[in-house]
Parts: sequence; structure tokens; C-alpha cells
Amino acid sequence: MSTPVIETEEHRALRASVAALGKRYGREYFARVVAEGKHTDELWAEAAKLGYLGVNLPEEYGGGGGGIAELSIVLEELGAAGCPLLMLVVSPAICGTVIARFGTEEQKRAWLPGLADGSRKMAFGITEPDAGSNSHRITTTARRDAATGEWVLNGRKVFISGVDIADATLIVGRTEDARTGKLKACLFIVPRDAPGFGRSRISMELGAPEKQFELTLDDVRLPADALVGEEDAGLLQLFAGLNPERIMTAAFALGMGRYAVERAVDYARTRQVWKAPIGAHQAIAHPLAQVHIELELARLMMQKAAHLYDAGDDTGAGEAANMAKYAAAEAAVRAVDQAVHTLGGNGLTHEYGLASLITAARVARIAPVSREMILNYVSHQSLGLPKSY
Repeated sequence: MSTPVIETEEHRALRASVAALGKRYGREYFARVVAEGKHTDELWAEAAKLGYLGVNLPEEYGGGGGGIAELSIVLEELGAAGCPLLMLVVSPAICGTVIARFGTEEQKRAWLPGLADGSRKMAFGITEPDAGSNSHRITTTARRDAATGEWVLNGRKVFISGVDIADATLIVGRTEDARTGKLKACLFIVPRDAPGFGRSRISMELGAPEKQFELTLDDVRLPADALVGEEDAGLLQLFAGLNPERIMTAAFALGMGRYAVERAVDYARTRQVWKAPIGAHQAIAHPLAQVHIELELARLMMQKAAHLYDAGDDTGAGEAANMAKYAAAEAAVRAVDQAVHTLGGNGLTHEYGLASLITAARVARIAPVSREMILNYVSHQSLGLPKSY
């Protein structure tokens, strides 16, 4: 399958318009929101009004009719302006995609218009304290109550983003009869006020508008129609959400890396210690050129992954999405490190706003799946090497 490496005119126009929106808000807005413990409500609302939040969702439910390729552009450009919206990864990309592909007509009508216009948000709950990156060890269970037909969920989740601002959380569980070592993933829409559904905030060193939570599900009762898709569909439905998550994480990392490099380049053009700006020295110029190249290469893999996913090639998209997430995360970490190093002591000051990215950049290496698990995936699935576990 051919993969376009040059974006369409529509894609370039989308980039330009989202970049203009991001420029109106920028890093100062983002830093102020974080410092005040607030959320990026103003940016979210304007992005919604302009149609960016639901650009990947079906037109018949209020979306833009595009795909992950378009939504990744939105997140990357906002990140490059210094004001990324992490909930874009979760709400329209993961939850919106899963519901659009596998939800019932009633679920689509209930959720997709709100996800598209920004009036509703949905969180995504998969990670568990004892499972880490191994989704096959998920212990959250769901059983049917034979008398009522309801689902009863029990379990714990950890590091779940934005639960406090989400109307519901799409919870990944497994049916009780699947406790055989094989994952039989089932997805459930759990309203935020469901009895037995508790949350506690996790204190993080990372400064971000979106907060992290540990969730508890204690005999949470849900109606039969809370199940998204088929009970026996398993990994197909799960990875319908996880592949977009990896692609969008790549976009998040790319935007961050581009922002850091742009700040460093601006500084290197004007900072003068000897007779010429420091950017004239190869010791400064070459490392910045190198990280720029790495970011561009990672973007190509992200574009390939998005193209394969939007074309319906789930298998090809799985490989490419993991590679894109890995490449973008590594490039972003190196880009941020080099940007801070270029500014020297100024790179650690509040004035230039780069030091906070040192921590933020590592998120893309760790979440939603560690780089080591991606290397496991590539060694097993792409290279055919035996498993070590």
C-alpha cells in the first residue's frame, strides 16, 4: 500500500489554521493555566468551535469526516505552539474512534456529537497497578447479573488522565470466564457518577493541566448497553483505540520537540558571546540540525501510521504506530535536551520555559506503553524473534 509522504493541500491548510490558533494562546497561556491549577477550557472551547476537536469523527454525528491523520495534525501544531491538549489523545482519538467503529447506533448518537463539539469528554481506563504495560494481566473483571442483565465491574486503574473533567470513562475489563491467561478485552462506558466508581488524584511532579487519577470500581453496576461492541471481539476493539493512542502520542511528542527546537534556534541566532552569534558555531548548529532531522523522520513514520490506520489496515497500522511513538518520543527527548543545553543556564529559567519540558518529554517514552515494550513488539512481530516472556 502506497503511503503519501507529502501532505495534501487540505492538510497544509489545516496545519496553518491550527498553528494560528496555537499562536494566539501559546506557552504563556499554558504555563498560567498550570500554575493556577486550572484547565485549558478557553483553548478547548475555541478549538471545538473551529471544528478541530472532532475532525476525525464521522460527519453524520457532527464530526469533520477525517481521520487520525487530521487529528494528529491538530495536536502536533498546538504542541508546536507550546499549548498541547492531552485530552485530544483520549477523548476523540481513543474513545471517539472506538465508539464510531464499534458502538451501537444509540451509543454513537449519545456520545459522538458531544465529543465532536467539545461539550462532552471521555477518559480512557486501561492501566492497572500490577499490570503496567502488560495489558494481558488486566484484572478488572466484568460479569453479567443473570437476574437483571446488568454488568458488574470490579477492579482498579491507575494513571488515568482527565477523569475529573470527563463525563464518563471508557474502562477496559475482561469477562470473568476469560481468566485463562488470554485477554478477552471488553470495553464499558462508565459514567462519572456511577455508584461504586471512585477516584483519587495522584500527586505528580509533572506540570500539566490534565490531572492523573487512580480509579476503583467496587461492584459498579452498568446497564447491558454500557458494553461497547461485541463481548467476544477481544483485541480488535481494544487496538482500535490503542493504535490511535500511539499515533497521537507521537504527535504530542513531535509538537513538544518542535517547540523546544524553535526556542533554541531563536536563541542561537541572537545570543552572542564572542564575535558571532552562537548559532554560527558548529558545536551549537550541528546538534540542533540533527534533532530537527530526527523529528522530521519521526513525523514521516507518524504519517505512515495514520495513513494505514485511516485506510483500515489495522495490522500495518499496529507496527507503524508503535514505531512512530518510539521514534517521536526519542526525538523529542533529545530535542528538549539539546534546546536546554543550547541556552545554558537560561534553559533552566522560568523566563524561557524549557526546563519543564525535560520532565514532560519523558512522558512520551513511558506512556501509554514503554519504549521497552515497543522494542519487544518490534522484535517479536516485525523480526520474528522468540519471546523472552
